[in-house]
Formats: sequence, structure tokens, C-alpha cells
Amino acid sequence: MEENNETSGIYVVSPAPHIHSGDSVKKNMYNVLIALVPALIASVWFFGFGAIIVTLTAMASCVAFEFLIQKYLLKGKPTITDGSALLTGLLLAFNLPSNLPVWIIVIGSLVAIGIGKMSFGGIGNNIFNPALVGRVFLLISFPVQMTNWPTPGFFPLEYADAVSGATTLSIIKEQLGDVPSYVDLLTGKMGGSLGEVSAIALILGGLYMLWKKIITWHIPVSVISTVAVFTGIMYWINPVEYAVPWIHILSGGLLLGAIFMATDYVTSPMTKKGMIIYGVGIGIITVVIRLFGAYPEGMSFAILIMNALTPLINMYVKPKRFGEAIKNG
Repeated sequence: MEENNETSGIYVVSPAPHIHSGDSVKKNMYNVLIALVPALIASVWFFGFGAIIVTLTAMASCVAFEFLIQKYLLKGKPTITDGSALLTGLLLAFNLPSNLPVWIIVIGSLVAIGIGKMSFGGIGNNIFNPALVGRVFLLISFPVQMTNWPTPGFFPLEYADAVSGATTLSIIKEQLGDVPSYVDLLTGKMGGSLGEVSAIALILGGLYMLWKKIITWHIPVSVISTVAVFTGIMYWINPVEYAVPWIHILSGGLLLGAIFMATDYVTSPMTKKGMIIYGVGIGIITVVIRLFGAYPEGMSFAILIMNALTPLINMYVKPKRFGEAIKNG
């Protein structure tokens, strides 16, 4: 947003996100939190006590670390009431298994806030999605704990001693057996990170954000359609080895990433054309990692890679400068 300094004649341009309406960054952050409520309810339903512990730990840790860094390291006024730290904590929790030890969650929160966000200057300045920075750091540092997926049930009370199982993508990649039914894929009765399992809940949240005009359709649709096209081609070539596109869309972190994480104002392109290029890139990288890489899931890595390319996309795909058409005409 621009502020006109009448005394000096200088325009001060603040960093993204830029809200071109009566909305505010704070209002939009809390609207995204509201949009994530259905997925949170689904995670508690299927993962019970563990989902509650992981979510509260991640959210509280992110808020605490942001407060401490802003007040005592940056010597500034804490802005924890804007909702961004809460949102980072909730998204981080949604990318974690529901039996992850508390101390590992705290480390992930420190990395997400301290490295992924505050080291770049705070909200509006970070290059990468902070929650994904924390998640990928934990995946690389604690691969055993981060790939131990509790079996879903009806509000299980187990936390550290939860029975583990395989995710849908692991079953496909390692040919471990039958994949969950489409009903289970839609509702969320399958192994995985606690916030990524329920497709219906995530879609409801996405529709809410579209209704509130917090996001546009360009990034989610381009990501999902790209994954559908390329996994469809691979399934057509070899239906025995590769799964149908709908399984790839409804499982793993695809919907969570496409709807809630790739659409982050700060780390995604500014123009609609740039958003489509960005979304297609995420979709292609995700498919390549899922089908040919070492990990069965590739959404987090794909978003971070395209986050790094966002400045280039903004540079080469941008609207005409004000008055340019008249000048050239």
C-alpha cells in the first residue's frame, strides 16, 4: 500500500501483501483461519487427541517465537495479533503427523518463524512459505518421525503410542496393497499429515476463500489441472504402474498446498498470468517427484521451488506501467 508524504513529496511503498479493497491483512488472515476450520474438525475426528496436541503446540510456539524475536531481537513492536503467526502455526501443524513429539514441533515452529519469516523482515518480506520451510526442515532432519503416520479412527485417544500405517501415495509408490476407497479419500479416513486428509473439508475452505475473494481460482485450478493432465497421461501409458489422476488429486498434500499454501499473497506472483505459470510449475514438479523421485509426496518441495522463482515470474510477467500505452501510442 502506498502512503503519500505530503511534506516531502515521497511515496512510501510497503511490502506485500497489498490489499486493494476495504479488507486488511489482519481480516484476511483470520478469514483463512476460518476457512481451515473444516479441515481442523476433520483432523480431530480422525486423529483425536494427537491432532489437538500437535495443533495447539505449533500455533502457540509460532506465536511465542514471533513475539520474542520481534520484542527482544528486532526491538520492535510485536504484531502477533495480526493472525499471521497463528496461521503459520496451523498450516505447519497440518503438514505434520499427529503423533509427532512436542519438542520436534517446537523446533519446526522456530525454523518456520525464525528462519522462514522473521529473518527476511517479517510479514510481507519472506521469500518462502514459512510453514513449508519448517515442514521441510523437519522432514530432512527427522525423517523417521516425520514419516510415521498414525492410522485414522474415530477420535483416537492415543498420541505417542498411536498405531502407524502407510499413506495412500506410499501404498501406490511401493505397491503395498489396495488404496483407500474414494469415500475415504474424500472424507479423510486415510494415513497422512493431520490437515491434508479430508478433501471435502479442504474444498469447503477453498470455496469460502473464493467467496470472500481472499484468493482467485488461478493457482488452485492450474495446480490441480496440471497434476490431473500429467498423471492421466502416465496412467494411460501404463495403468498397472501408475494410479488414476483422481487418487493423486485427493491424496497427499495436493489440495492443502494448492488451495491454502501456494496461494500465499507474499510468495506467489502478482498477476493472473503469472499465477497460472506458477501453478503449472508446481503441478509439474509435484508429478515428477511423486512418480520418479525418492519421496512419494512432492507438493512441499514444488511450492518452495516455485516460491524461489516468483520474483522472476513477476519480473517477466507483469502489467503495463501506468501511462505506458499512451506514451507508446
